Amino acid sequence: MARLLVVHHSPTPVVRSLADAVVAGAHDDQVEGVEVVVRPALEASASDVLGADGYLLGTTANFGYMSGALKHFFDTIFLEAGGALTDDGSAAGGTAAARKPFGLWVHGRYDTTGAVRSVLSIVGALPWAQAAEVLEVVGDVGAEQQAAAYELGGTLAALLM
Repeated sequence: MARLLVVHHSPTPVVRSLADAVVAGAHDDQVEGVEVVVRPALEASASDVLGADGYLLGTTANFGYMSGALKHFFDTIFLEAGGALTDDGSAAGGTAAARKPFGLWVHGRYDTTGAVRSVLSIVGALPWAQAAEVLEVVGDVGAEQQAAAYELGGTLAALLM
């Protein structure tokens, strides 16, 4: 059975509602044969990452960067999960054929640009491939954003079927 790992930092009810919608989408009735494992960013481990076939990441945008919790996750798992840099410090995430799919959602009160850029720069040095458009939510979360989060979860899970 394929395994989808959801790693998130959802410190507020608004951000938690996005995480819940992503997880609900990954559990959609049309998705079969995919185990969904959900871990708060401060609890996720390299063994979680190594045991997964795909990833969904969620974070807040904090001062133009991803949350400290998600950064801690990356710092903790990077080398063991296959992260690599070239001699000049640029990403060396492995061959395209060996990459595992990932998706990302980011919530910010005013902007998400720096948070998205920071996550994508680190993920680029892991053997992962972006498999869905980044869900960027600014401000309040309504039905449209909830639906997009649900679709993101369902898309990643369906890719693993």
